[in-house]
Amino acid sequence: MNDAYPVSLAVDYPDRSLNRLTTFFRIFTVIPIAIVIASIGGYSSGEWSADTSSTTTVVVGGTGMLFFPPLLMILFRQKYPRWWFDWNLQLLRFSNRVGIYVALMDDRYPSTDEEQGVHLDAPYPDARAGLSRWLPLVKWLLAMPHYIVLVFLWLGVIVSVIIAWFAILFTGRYPKSLFDFVMGVQRWFLRVGAYMALLVTDKYPPFSLE
Repeated sequence: MNDAYPVSLAVDYPDRSLNRLTTFFRIFTVIPIAIVIASIGGYSSGEWSADTSSTTTVVVGGTGMLFFPPLLMILFRQKYPRWWFDWNLQLLRFSNRVGIYVALMDDRYPSTDEEQGVHLDAPYPDARAGLSRWLPLVKWLLAMPHYIVLVFLWLGVIVSVIIAWFAILFTGRYPKSLFDFVMGVQRWFLRVGAYMALLVTDKYPPFSLE
């Protein structure tokens, strides 16, 4: 775990032979859980009829990650409701388990509630004493240098996962150096998200994979 930054991510390295069959078909095996996580984001559609002067609305799923409600509460009330924080944290943990599975770093199917080998933690913020009232309005702008770096890092992740896919098919193992790199990029991305979207800390994310 990274003790220097309040938001931490660590993934257990699978020091064993990974399942070659599910690795080969990972793009297909992930579809059911991808549908589940997509449904959490919610979908809505509307239809209006001129003949009946009526509307029909269909809403499916939940609300996804809460961003604007915490921002408004921090801005006007200097408060971050605990259940909003817990929702965001658990959804973040779930989505990262799915991401780790897609990146071939674990062959266990992502659980909707168990931690498995993905350890993600963030402290519950004291909005009044620990968070700036106005900083959430400009965090997205302050984080722009990270966006640029992350574009290139994610390109590296794509290449690394492709190489790891071949390595697992032939050897059953995920190369440790590639594993650490992919985990480091995910950790970097998580810190930036926690800073400018999750709003759990005002500490600026470091430019580091560690």
